[in-house]
Amino acid sequence: MSQTSSNITAIVGAQWGDEGKGKITDFFAGNSDYVVRFHGGNNAGHTVIVNGETYKLHLIPSGIVYGEPISVISNGVVIDPKALLEEIDYVKKKGISPKLLISDRAHVIMPYHVLLDGALSKHQGKLAAGSTGRGIAPVYADKMFRNGIRIVDLLEPDVLFEKLKKGYAFSKGIIEKALSQKVDISIEDIFVLYCGYGEKLRPYVKDTSVELFQALKKDKSILFEGAQGISLDVDHGIYPYTTSSNTAAGHISTGTGVSFRKIGRIIGVVKAYLSRVGESPLPSEVHGKTAKFLREKGLEYGTTTGRPRRVGWLDLVQVRQAVRVNGLTEIALTKIDILNGFDTIKICVAYNIDGNRVSEMPASLSSYRNAQPIYSLLDGWTELPDEIWNKGFDALPQSLKQYIKFIEKEVDCPIKIVSVGPQRHETIIR
Repeated sequence: MSQTSSNITAIVGAQWGDEGKGKITDFFAGNSDYVVRFHGGNNAGHTVIVNGETYKLHLIPSGIVYGEPISVISNGVVIDPKALLEEIDYVKKKGISPKLLISDRAHVIMPYHVLLDGALSKHQGKLAAGSTGRGIAPVYADKMFRNGIRIVDLLEPDVLFEKLKKGYAFSKGIIEKALSQKVDISIEDIFVLYCGYGEKLRPYVKDTSVELFQALKKDKSILFEGAQGISLDVDHGIYPYTTSSNTAAGHISTGTGVSFRKIGRIIGVVKAYLSRVGESPLPSEVHGKTAKFLREKGLEYGTTTGRPRRVGWLDLVQVRQAVRVNGLTEIALTKIDILNGFDTIKICVAYNIDGNRVSEMPASLSSYRNAQPIYSLLDGWTELPDEIWNKGFDALPQSLKQYIKFIEKEVDCPIKIVSVGPQRHETIIR
């Protein structure tokens, strides 16, 4: 087996999430034997539109809509069993028989994690990240406290109850004694409920690291699907306004048990403008008529929460970090069509922080709060030619090609994929 393999691809978010990763993953999934989620939970959302049919997914990889690839929820993902079972029913009702594998090592979101999530957000105040309230941060914390419950434990009632006694008491103590909130579900009710979930999920549970290792030995193609984006990475993002997992491509190894050196292609998905669900400073954010136009035309509402997204001009400070940290081999630029009709388009190329020009994302929270965008102004375009996806890159308006070349030069990474519409076929490969 070679050191790298061109049929092993990773797709990651290069902004705040919601960049269109679902569509790009779906575009490649038809040529993949496996499509794998490696982090996050049902706080993530992917919307895929195929032949006019819309699929909204949260835990199951977007490739499920093809029917043929094996979808894998790996050990780095945290799983709400109730939400997952509902999603399995959802895709079945769409006429899909899910080929799904769930890692036996994935950690499980418990009811007390959801309660703790809400209590923590109140405690954190203006430093809260704008949690989806799905219990993501507490379950990752319990994983590190070694209080966690894993999928395999749901299949072994004695072990489940042994672990549950400790995990329940720990979280209940924090919620009630430290955060003055109430836990209104009993340990006995949780035990019965989660044993039932385990039996329903049993047919899907497997050591997915071994499964993927064997697939690699057989030269199968694997597509790794990231959730959220680089600015939400718990180490490299705008901390503490982040998610609770590592969103960078480097987490694939720990999140799946597959060697990172086998991955030959790392695609960063960049939306042609910016959107953000949740709290934090946002230097290139826009308001008023421009914000309303982008939000309504781009349907910028959270897939998971339904919350209206904050919107802004493309921030290349952020994308520059995504290229560097993820080791991107290329960029997929999405939602180009939403910018149709602007006479002038702004792109943030650096920040002015206390009189200094800063071109890389600062770690200092006070610096980021004080960051003012430094814009370059580019000519816009009116409309894209009809069925532009059939005509190729050369048929794009000249000003749009200049927009793409400008981004490539600024972040030192080629844009190889251009999405010109929401559906799978509305995609140009350079």
